[in-house]
Amino acid sequence: MVSNAAKAYGARKVETASPAELTLMLYEGAIKFCNIAMGAIENKDYEKANRNIQKARNIVVELQTTLNHDYKVAEEFDVIYDYIFRTLVQANMKKDTEILEEALNQLRDMRDVWKQVMRTAKDPRM
Repeated sequence: MVSNAAKAYGARKVETASPAELTLMLYEGAIKFCNIAMGAIENKDYEKANRNIQKARNIVVELQTTLNHDYKVAEEFDVIYDYIFRTLVQANMKKDTEILEEALNQLRDMRDVWKQVMRTAKDPRM
């Protein structure tokens, strides 16, 4: 019963989120999956690592394909997403935590930039 309530809450949260909040959720999800994969690699659970790196990679693809190229900054985001994607592929192929950490750091940086964009959009005086 608790699990069903949690799923319903999560679904409702997504349904009512703004596009900016959805983007933030995607960053958070990719970071979460990378963290899970990091632990899995350290525990030599390569199947779990693969599964979670693929989830993170799929999120990066979603972020990249939904870029609005009407804005010049989208080109810069596209390059960064491509780099993160390639880094995740390498980390997965080699099961290398250092490479995965690089992708994770890039995702955290992008999330933090996005949070700042969201704050600035709420209060343009910032």
